[in-house]
Amino acid sequence: MSTRKALITGITGQDGSYLAELLLEKGYEVHGIVRRVAIEDPEHRLTRLDKIRSRIHLHAASLESYASIHQVVANVEPDECYHLAAQSFVSYSFDDEFSTLNANVNGTHFMLAAVKSLAPGCRFYFAGSSEMFGKAEEVPQNEHTRFHPRSSYGISKVAGFELTRNYREAYGMHASSGLLFNHESPRRGFEFVTRKITSAVARICAGQSREVPLGNLEAKRDWGHAREYVDAMWRMLQQDSPDDFVIATGETHTVREFAEVAFGHAGLDYRDYVKPDPELFRPAEVNLLQGDAAKARRVLGWAPQVTFEALVREMVEADCRALGVEPKGRASA
Repeated sequence: MSTRKALITGITGQDGSYLAELLLEKGYEVHGIVRRVAIEDPEHRLTRLDKIRSRIHLHAASLESYASIHQVVANVEPDECYHLAAQSFVSYSFDDEFSTLNANVNGTHFMLAAVKSLAPGCRFYFAGSSEMFGKAEEVPQNEHTRFHPRSSYGISKVAGFELTRNYREAYGMHASSGLLFNHESPRRGFEFVTRKITSAVARICAGQSREVPLGNLEAKRDWGHAREYVDAMWRMLQQDSPDDFVIATGETHTVREFAEVAFGHAGLDYRDYVKPDPELFRPAEVNLLQGDAAKARRVLGWAPQVTFEALVREMVEADCRALGVEPKGRASA
């Protein structure tokens, strides 16, 4: 039996790097699409792939260019394609709606079209988001909850989801979507509120900072660990029939709780350091996202294992180690 080949867009990101590691462990030949600038500047743009860089194959292409996508898919002829790449930071999507919609919608369409034409037997995964639910009519949200996105990012993900479903129904593609709720890790980008908090704890412990500005402290999210969520992606493409799945922990916590646990792990009181900033509130807030992953448990045999507290502690400890400080040092001081 020949080695299975997987193609990952967004391989340099949090999810892409964890997924690449998982697939290598399972014996895949792993290919990734990256921007040319990433190959030219690997020290800054490929850091999440440092441990596996020599074991994967990277291809320079742009999701905004069908020709470049077409060429990569033709060369790789993947058995599985994981489309993770997107402009994924919600605040940016308010600042630049046009590029968010262009990159996310067209990029998904280009990937689907290229796979359909050049690798018709390839199984396709689309990275959906809990932001698709937005102002949800019910709690928790499942695969049948109506979408009501509250940002151009959420809108672009709904469009990608519908494109994926259409290719599945119209062309018989094995195309599945994962409606993943928030998932974090020490590899999360610094612009996201969770990493913003844990990196601030580390800088404060190291004497490099005195406070951290945050937006809506009462916003509730369903936070899981990215390493576990990429396993769910892989499980979806191993099913005989393609389908869509909510991936979530089923628990919600506020941004305030996240800050409390993060600062508490370093022996600090978050109230002494967190400074509410009205400028950081979204124009259209999403106050409560909570997922129901019962279908994933039943069909995929997937269930989260890492607790909320363990996730926060892992992120704090990783950020502290990066600055050479011990997170609990202040607690005993």
